[in-house]
Amino acid sequence: MGIVTKIQVQKNNKSRFNIYMDNGSGEEYAFAVSEDTLIKFHLSKGKELDELQIEEILYGDQIHKATLAAMNFLSYRMRTRKEIEDFLAEKEIESFVRAEVIKKLEEQLLINDEEFARAYVRTQMNTTLKGPEVISRELREKGVSPTIIEEALVEFSFSTQLEHVVKLIEKYSGKYRKDSYKIMLQKLDMTLKRKGYPTTVIQEAFKNVEIEQDTSEEWESLQKTAEKYERKYVKLPPYEYKMKMKGALYRKGFPMELIDRYVEEIEED
Repeated sequence: MGIVTKIQVQKNNKSRFNIYMDNGSGEEYAFAVSEDTLIKFHLSKGKELDELQIEEILYGDQIHKATLAAMNFLSYRMRTRKEIEDFLAEKEIESFVRAEVIKKLEEQLLINDEEFARAYVRTQMNTTLKGPEVISRELREKGVSPTIIEEALVEFSFSTQLEHVVKLIEKYSGKYRKDSYKIMLQKLDMTLKRKGYPTTVIQEAFKNVEIEQDTSEEWESLQKTAEKYERKYVKLPPYEYKMKMKGALYRKGFPMELIDRYVEEIEED
């Protein structure tokens, strides 16, 4: 059993206090606590404390410090349970303290993975062109359970997904215009899948968007592509040159009518 002999405000942190005690051999520094802990445990000069009481005070102070750190972390934006857990772990806060803090924050509704997931889906849906599969992956990385993610994604309706995919097709079709029409469609399909949209939505979007096949641009693209192969096949016998050129251009997605036209013009020259 010891007696509190002095309570002193820390010089560099006015919200924390150093507690001095006499355990029978004179006054000495014992521990430090926050102002909240000081008030909660009614610490004052002359108060008697045993080891068990001191452990309880120190545990309460750890909880208070960790809670303040977590709330500051939460002040910037909403966080998932896992994000708070990871943040406290990085601060080297012990697991039993982390568990208590998270429980406390959940009781105060400051952590709510269901609400976080719904808000995250709404934000991504309204401010980006990310598809549901990408959003789902991002939520999984934040520690949200598959069940909660599935429920939150209900807000991302088929019609909204369709609108987004149409916008993406219009955006990227111009970028891929220099490729053959077939390759352009393949690249669009891959881009849309990479953005996180399911095949059903992509197929429906292609039905709703009219992508013009510009023959003149495709012919120009074919000629440029053929020039590259020309240097490779120029020394081959005529028949082999013709077959190799046709095969190379066909694999690049150009239609046979344009390939035949090109080869015929080369033969005439």
